[in-house]
Amino acid sequence: MTAKKLDHAVVHEDKQTGAESLIGEFKSLMADAEALIKATEDHPGEAISSIRNKALETLAGAKESLSGVEDKLLDKAKVAAEGADDFVHRNPWEAVGVAAGLGLLIGLFIGRR
Repeated sequence: MTAKKLDHAVVHEDKQTGAESLIGEFKSLMADAEALIKATEDHPGEAISSIRNKALETLAGAKESLSGVEDKLLDKAKVAAEGADDFVHRNPWEAVGVAAGLGLLIGLFIGRR
């Protein structure tokens, strides 16, 4: 694998990790918002009821959007994994060299601590 392809793979992996983290945080935010909305159910009043209903509708839409984004990320991850698998099958020794080089670098960084 060339250095350019390796750098692209690392950047792509970082983006996926960041996106997965963002999705997790967004799910947590939605759960907290739902809990807050449900906590206001026993408060009477037309204004609060209207706001609560609108917030629940917005959360439902956000969940659908998040589900779509999550599906797209899963598809991209599968494509990336298939690409890596194909590369390893076509160039096994180059893949071993890259893995050994990364292992050496990680070992050096850990050894400096």
